[in-house]
Amino acid sequence: MKFALLVIVFAAFASPAVAQHQHGQAPYAGLQQRPIKALSEQQTADLRAGRGMGLALAAELNGYPGPVHVLELGDQLRLTDAQRGRMQALKDAMTAEAIPVGEKLVSQETALDRAFADRTISPAALQALTGEIGQTHGALRAVHLKYHLTAAAVLTDQQMMQYRHLRGYQ
Repeated sequence: MKFALLVIVFAAFASPAVAQHQHGQAPYAGLQQRPIKALSEQQTADLRAGRGMGLALAAELNGYPGPVHVLELGDQLRLTDAQRGRMQALKDAMTAEAIPVGEKLVSQETALDRAFADRTISPAALQALTGEIGQTHGALRAVHLKYHLTAAAVLTDQQMMQYRHLRGYQ
């Protein structure tokens, strides 16, 4: 019985790998054509547009709504004109702050990619480039989290509960 269970578990995990190998596909096949290997075109566009890309999930999923989603649900949340205006101002400020940080991250990822492509990467350069990318990524995340924190203070307790319900969190 244990052997049969082991065979079933192995087959479940091995099947995708075997099927992939049989078709000659590696998991990253095709990605070598990306301008920036570590970023998809969608990720690059999102970074350049100041979109959150899930960077504020710690806030969002713990009851701190983002201004973009609050505005999307504005009618259902019955936002007052003042609340709607404040959320729009927060959204605009967040986007304005996130875009240059996102652009910086795209530039840094481009530099890392270029160093590997040109075969000029060294251990010291690797350490420096990835350290800079890490700092920028953290800064971008902080931008988005900050505006979730601020947006929560604009809503009433009832609106916060309704928001969680509308987003499917409760």
